[in-house]
Amino acid sequence: MNKSIVVKIEMSGNRYNALAADGTKYTSDIGTGTRKRAFEQGKALERRVNKAGNYYWWKVPMEIFNDGTASTAPAATAVSIEVPSEHAEVLNFIHSSYSLKPRGLMMSELKWKYLMRSAVRGKNIMMTGAAGCGKTMAAKALVNSLDRPDYYFNLGATQDPRGTLIGNTHFEEGKGTYFSESMFVKAIQTPNAVILLDELSRAHPDAWNILMTVLDYGQRYLRLDEQDGQATVKVADGVTFIATANIGNEYTSTRQLDKALMDRFTIVEMDLLNETEEYDLLTYMFPHVDATTISNVAKIASLTRSESSSDTARIPSGISTRTTVELCGLLFDGFTLEESAGVCIYPQYDSSGGVDSERTFVKQIVQKFCDDGSGDDLFNEDEVEEASSI
Repeated sequence: MNKSIVVKIEMSGNRYNALAADGTKYTSDIGTGTRKRAFEQGKALERRVNKAGNYYWWKVPMEIFNDGTASTAPAATAVSIEVPSEHAEVLNFIHSSYSLKPRGLMMSELKWKYLMRSAVRGKNIMMTGAAGCGKTMAAKALVNSLDRPDYYFNLGATQDPRGTLIGNTHFEEGKGTYFSESMFVKAIQTPNAVILLDELSRAHPDAWNILMTVLDYGQRYLRLDEQDGQATVKVADGVTFIATANIGNEYTSTRQLDKALMDRFTIVEMDLLNETEEYDLLTYMFPHVDATTISNVAKIASLTRSESSSDTARIPSGISTRTTVELCGLLFDGFTLEESAGVCIYPQYDSSGGVDSERTFVKQIVQKFCDDGSGDDLFNEDEVEEASSI
């Protein structure tokens, strides 16, 4: 069996050099992103050959570099496919990308790979899901993994869509009237840029109209003025747009997204965490908080989510992961579970209706897990009796 070339990646200044065991340098033969990812993951790179006779570089365990046991035989794959030379590095990146996912982001391997594949293939991506489930975190994690220029725009916070996405006309004494382009115009002209459009569902419809031609694969331009014949800016090659959106009638201040706008995106839905996933995330983020208390927080979240999705729901929505993270932060800072719930859970629920209110129902759930006596006087006798039956 013939030996192939295996290189180790070493950091020199800000450059990732690829060196074979005999000292031969292959840095210029391997893409920067491939070298960087191999270095960060402690992997070596092996030069292999595809069926067309072309070379590509594949990540392999460092032990292969150390003991020189590499061979030219490609690794077995689950599906037999013809891999073009320009395709090999893309496949390698997509199917080894789960190691790039931050541990604090709870997302299935399949969905993460689908997200990465959509990005490297230049798709417009829309992250959807319940409020506080990690959409923006996932989008930012994707941006950080791609080693590409990135830009962030919170469309839900802007009151001037035209100014944010196009620019503004100004007047100065002695200079007269002039037009200044927005940062968004610069962003779309940056090759291979990743542009995050946060809270798209909260954006003004004028923003959607401006984005229509930008996001359309058949057009990909921004018109600087609505009048026909006015200047346009072409979207640069390789630009990827990632949007986040809350979709559903339960979200206030959101608008129903235009179907034509949604058709311009690949949809990646973020799932609510189950009780075990919630516990794993919170214990990872707060290792110094009592594990039993964190388990109770995960149970409270799970109960509220189950209730909100039932046919006879008494609350409109469950507690989000963003809320459980905030609650555990309070626990870490010395607040009791009941105190923490009082400031970051209860205000989310309507208190009108007395013992039949949403807030009272959530309090009854939380009280079951308060073993410090802090919840003893939360309810009157009728409420305590009702709480004990949950």
